[in-house]
Amino acid sequence: MNEVKIPKRITTALVNSFAAGVVPRIGLEHVAVGRKYEVESILRELDNVADGGAAFKLITGRYGSGKSFLLQMIRNYAMDRGFVVADADLSPERRLTGSKGQGLGTYRELMTNLSTRTRPDGGALESMLQKWISTLQQQVMEENNVSADDPSIGIEVQRRIHSVTSEMEGWVHGFDFAKVLSAYWQGIRLGEDTLKQSALRWLRGEYPTRTEARRELNVGVIIDDDGWYDYMKLWAEFAARIGYQGLLLFVDEGVNLYKISNSVSRQSNYEKLLTIFNDTMQGKAGHLGVFVGGTPQFVEDPRRGLYSYEALRSRLSESRFGSSGTKNFAGPVIRLEMLSHEEILLMLQKLRDIHSQHHKYQSTLEQHQLVAFMQIAVSRMGAEELLTPREVVRDFVDLLNTLHFNEELSFDELLGQLATAPTNSHGGGYGADPDVVPNPSSNQRATSSGTAPQPSAPKDEVDDFLAEFDL
Repeated sequence: MNEVKIPKRITTALVNSFAAGVVPRIGLEHVAVGRKYEVESILRELDNVADGGAAFKLITGRYGSGKSFLLQMIRNYAMDRGFVVADADLSPERRLTGSKGQGLGTYRELMTNLSTRTRPDGGALESMLQKWISTLQQQVMEENNVSADDPSIGIEVQRRIHSVTSEMEGWVHGFDFAKVLSAYWQGIRLGEDTLKQSALRWLRGEYPTRTEARRELNVGVIIDDDGWYDYMKLWAEFAARIGYQGLLLFVDEGVNLYKISNSVSRQSNYEKLLTIFNDTMQGKAGHLGVFVGGTPQFVEDPRRGLYSYEALRSRLSESRFGSSGTKNFAGPVIRLEMLSHEEILLMLQKLRDIHSQHHKYQSTLEQHQLVAFMQIAVSRMGAEELLTPREVVRDFVDLLNTLHFNEELSFDELLGQLATAPTNSHGGGYGADPDVVPNPSSNQRATSSGTAPQPSAPKDEVDDFLAEFDL
């Protein structure tokens, strides 16, 4: 069993998420394999952001190749190193821009999921502001040797807040942003909870009209569909000024922009993405990193993908050197290859140990049995085109669950039934429809199916398989 003791809440998240075919929110470092060069490339970008620069990466790969896994892993890594992070999945209701407020919907989702090391599950907006003001108060008390109830503290804290916000007033919408931050402080200082909550509501983009914002905060603008990205640049600068490394945005499911049927609306979203790309690449944004996940079709389709927008195609397409099969992780696009069989096998070993630790039993699955499972997976009809790590992992966790809760069943019996299940793009098993979240119990295979169990792979075949991977 794995010697590393993993907290129960993390093993629960890992086992349940992988069984359901979704990426766990926590604990990814315990199962991560491969992606060395991709991760190194992104970490270099994080260093640039921390130094005041900006970054943009478009991470592409087919369904189940690990895009969401990589984004989530980088998100967790960044929080541990002092970044503020926010993530959102695009959908018909959340785009980069839209006639019905879909861009604002994305902003609200990002602000809902705003996270820091001390608030990793989202909702970090107010805690960030409180930590900032509390730090200023503590500094004033220590520097002036006064108690917390000294009236001079409020005046000095106000001055220091203004010194931070005044630097941002030259940015687009910076004056109003600074004004709302000051209103939040006034709400705290005067004990006016209504004023404080109004400021938070404005910062979250929840005011429907300028009239209401003017009445409650004396601010003539609101965060809307057109300007939400400008406020993200402000948040990035503000985060850096109050002690964080910067702001990182993780936007997944970019394929939902590809699916927009109206060509004008689709092009408007691509134009917004171009604006973000240019700002980060040309130094118009600071302390900001933007990471977008999508399928190769979303990027490369010349009719509806990003390549249909000439300005993006010229910026994102591979050079003549990169298209010759060489790898270049320094460009704006990271194209994820599928994990190798060796890497997937290593992940199965980790999952076996995590599953046994979670359910508190001693695993009896040996290396040659994991290899037999992999042999079945890679040899099934259609596996070459449809097999993904997501499908392999989901079936493996399902197999572990079935073995654990049905002690009368053997590994050989279950493996034999797995070998006879068809591989297709619409049914269960490997290659299942990627747009449908699977039921973790839907792949359980009854022993009464009439299929004769197949034994584990013979020892000479196992040795050959291990030798191929140098294991």
